[in-house]
Formats: sequence, C-alpha cells, structure tokens
Amino acid sequence: MNTTATHPQSRSGQEWQEFYERLSRSGTAPLWEVLGQIVPSQPLRACVPAFWSYDEVRPMLMEAGRMITAKEAERRVLILENPGARGQSRITQSLYAGLQLVLPGEEAATHRHTASALRFVIESEGGYTAVDGERTTMHPGDFILTPSWSWHDHGNSGAKPVIWLDGLDIPIVNFFDAGFFEHHAQDLQPVTRPQGDALARYGANMLPLDDEQQRPATPLFTYPYARSREALERVFRSGPVDVCHGVKMQFTNPATGSYTMPTIGAFLQMLPRGFDGLPYRSTEGAIYCVVEGRGQSRVGEETFLWKEHDVFAIPSWYAVSHQAESEAVLFSFSDRPVQKMLGIWREQAPML
Repeated sequence: MNTTATHPQSRSGQEWQEFYERLSRSGTAPLWEVLGQIVPSQPLRACVPAFWSYDEVRPMLMEAGRMITAKEAERRVLILENPGARGQSRITQSLYAGLQLVLPGEEAATHRHTASALRFVIESEGGYTAVDGERTTMHPGDFILTPSWSWHDHGNSGAKPVIWLDGLDIPIVNFFDAGFFEHHAQDLQPVTRPQGDALARYGANMLPLDDEQQRPATPLFTYPYARSREALERVFRSGPVDVCHGVKMQFTNPATGSYTMPTIGAFLQMLPRGFDGLPYRSTEGAIYCVVEGRGQSRVGEETFLWKEHDVFAIPSWYAVSHQAESEAVLFSFSDRPVQKMLGIWREQAPML
C-alpha cells in the first residue's frame, strides 16, 4: 500500500497545495496521504531488537548507588531504553524495563501507581518487597508482582546489593493518559499479614471458600523460583519439547487460570543442552532475562550471545530462534494478555 497518494493529473500542484493548506487550517487532513502508515500491510516497528550485557550494565548501576541514595531517587533504576525509541523510557513499543538497585540497609519508600509492575530478582541475600501489607523475601529467580494501585516498598536487610529487573506497562497506561501516583502516609506501609500468607491461600491449586473478590490481577504476588524451576524440570522429563520454545510455561492467576496481570504476561522456559530452535514470531513485544546457562538467540538479522542475567528485547513480528550451548532457563514477559484481550495477537510458528 502506498504511503503517498498520486494526485490526479486533472489538478495542478498549486491546486493541491492550496487545498491542503485549507484542510490544515480547518483541522482536517487527507487520509490518502497516510493510509499506508496507519493501516499497514504488516507491523511498522519503531523499536528494534536490542541486547544488554549484565556485566556491562551492573558496574554503572553500582556507580549510581554511590552517587544517589534510594531515598533521593525514589527508585534507583537504570532504564533499558530501546535504541529505536531513545528518550521514550520504553524497551518495546508497549512496555518499560529497568534494572533496580537497593544497597544494604536501604529502604525504598512505599508508593503506588496506576502502572502494573513485575520484579524478576537477579541478586538478593536479604532483599524484600512488601505488597499491600505482606512482606516477601526476595531470592534470585523469584517472580514478584505489584499490581496496579497496590502499595509496595522494598528493602535490603542483607550485606550485599539487591538487584532486580523491573517490568511495567507504563507506555500502555500513558497512551490512555490514565497514569496516577501516590505516596503512602508513612515511609513504609504497616505489615498486616504474615509472610507467606498469599502463597498459603492461593499457591496450592486451592482458593479460600469465602474468596469471591473480582480482581483484574492475581492475588498471588510472589512466585518462588524453586517451585517454578521444579515445574519446568518435571514437564521436561515428561516431554515433548517444543521445536521453537523448548519447554515454555506461563505464570498464571490461580483464581482464573489466566495471565497474572491484564496487560503483562510472564513466562519461564527451559532449553535443553544443544537445543536448536526453529524460528518463531508473534505480534507481542517481549523482554527476556537469562536465568541459567549460555546460548544465543537470533532475532531478525541480529544474533545475541547470552549468559546469566543478560537481557534482550524482541519487538513485534521479528523472527526469533534460540540455541542453547548448555541447559538454559529464560524468563520473559510481554504484552500478550492485552493483545489477546483486544483480539489482535497473531503468531507464526514455526517459520519454515
């Protein structure tokens, strides 16, 4: 589809210019000049495949820790900006990501916001997050949620830095001009429920009998890596292995069986040693963090060589294939839930 219309020969260039000037003054514009851009034959992507080496970014994050406190920064984070969208605080067209640091003895004050958030823990020996009155200890590989408008704070009672990957739907919320933010009346919210309460109530394929609340997000805000890793291993042993994804599982809302949040889905997958996946693509924008192992992923024309803690982004409709040098585990999150809810998600698998 052409992005610029061909003007009929019966009208002069001057006539068209004068006509367009009158359209502009009236607050209108000709659809035929932009139709191919706003209704494309396939996705027109501003964001590009991108890769962040943890070994390169971590020293700069630690340098930020020496230059600004968690209190001064509100949240001490290095945003992972997509090279195709610099200055827009996004890693894909619809999602934000960053690496957050909490140093020993620090606390990040309680606040809440419209945007839904996830935390994927990379380093922690004493870190914690509190969500709506319940505190949970953070361990490497844990997947933790702070759903929209939930009070949350973080801290580090250990002797080493705590670092995690943040993922938020900020671009989606801001697209609708629907963002709000609020500080708690206290620096840290009161702890009103014992640690593990949500896991006990919702983490065993059972629900409290009187729980009839209608929630858009999961009531289970923490998914320990030990449990998730064991589930992957069991599924891998029972087979089969998908030709594109290896063994890939979706984190779910135990109350509905659906995604953990309305706008962001999260996944964990295992690639057996020597795995050579077939190409796959979909319209979701996805962010990957390497949990274990080494390997590479070919995204479009780019090849990313990865190891533990590295992060890479796969924008909409780029073909991706994964190869594992050793047994590997990848965490990922994407905008698949909101695309499926709107009926616009599409995939092509495998691409033969």
